[in-house]
Amino acid sequence: MAFIDIARKRYSVRSYLGTEVEPDKILSVLEAARMAPSACNLQPVKFVVITDPEVKNIITTQVYQGKWLKSAPVIIAVCGDHNNSWKRWDGKDHCDIDTAIAIDHLTLAAADLGLGTCWICSFDSKLCHRILNMPENYEVVALIPLGYTAEDGIRETNRKNIDDLVCWQKFING
Repeated sequence: MAFIDIARKRYSVRSYLGTEVEPDKILSVLEAARMAPSACNLQPVKFVVITDPEVKNIITTQVYQGKWLKSAPVIIAVCGDHNNSWKRWDGKDHCDIDTAIAIDHLTLAAADLGLGTCWICSFDSKLCHRILNMPENYEVVALIPLGYTAEDGIRETNRKNIDDLVCWQKFING
C-alpha cells in the first residue's frame, strides 16, 4: 500500500473487537516505532506493552476512565527518558518530539497491518508511572490502544486545505 493511503487509512479507533493481537503483529508495530528517528539518535523511548487483564483493568479504571479503552486487547504505554533525550541550547527537551515520532511510526504501521490505534494523552501520567514501576527520569507520554477495530472502516475526517497549512518562503498569518 502506498504511504499516502496508509496515512489516509489511519484514524483514532475507539471500539475494538475482543480478538487477541498476534505477537508478531505487536512486534512488527514496535519494530516500526524502533526505527523512528530521534534527535542525535539518542532514542529516549521505551514501550511498555500491557496485555495482562489485571494491569489493563487498573489502567482502564484508574489511569484513564474512557470505558471504550477496556475493549482494546493491547495498551502500549509510550515512555520517554528525560535523562537520555537531546536538549537544545536554550534548554528545550526533545523527548516529547522523539516519542511523538515513534508513536506516529507505530500507529501507521498498525494501520498498514489492519489494526486500529488511538493516541491518548489525557490520562493520569503520574499514577501510570507508579503503576508501571518506572524510574524517576521516565515519563509516560501517551497510551496507545492496539487491536482489531470493531468500527466499519475508514473514517472521513475534515482536514484543512493544503493552502491553509503551507506557506512558501516566509510565514503568512491567516
